[in-house]
Amino acid sequence: MTAPVAPPRTPPRVAVDDTLPPLVIEATPTFIVSTALATRDFQDVHHDRDLAQSKGSEDIFVNILTDTGLVGRYVTDWAGQRAQIRSITLRLGVPWYAYDTLTFAGTVSAVDDGVATVDVVGTNALGKHVTSQVSVVLDHTETPDHTAQGNA
Repeated sequence: MTAPVAPPRTPPRVAVDDTLPPLVIEATPTFIVSTALATRDFQDVHHDRDLAQSKGSEDIFVNILTDTGLVGRYVTDWAGQRAQIRSITLRLGVPWYAYDTLTFAGTVSAVDDGVATVDVVGTNALGKHVTSQVSVVLDHTETPDHTAQGNA
């Protein structure tokens, strides 16, 4: 999994058509099973390869609750520690099976009165896995610049 080293302390200056840095996540079997259990999703297709394959799946796959959490993380990693997600809508596409990677990409589609709308797409080897729209309240609290006030 690759990600920024740390979330930004202050939110980015945001404008329509801004793009978010990519986030790449590998779906190891341990990742899929642990996130399914963490979200209390005990469906066998998320932890038992034999049963998943007997139901027509290629392998075990990531559940939607994990997708929702990852989309939220992707946006808040970019928006800053104090940003607040107002809403997330998402649509699933192709499955995200074990041993595949997902790359998130995002674009700001609207900014209105401190609220940004971000379009997010998560793509894997099969195509678009998740398409989402996130409304996030941006925190514009600035860290005091002590050097400008002579308090260096």
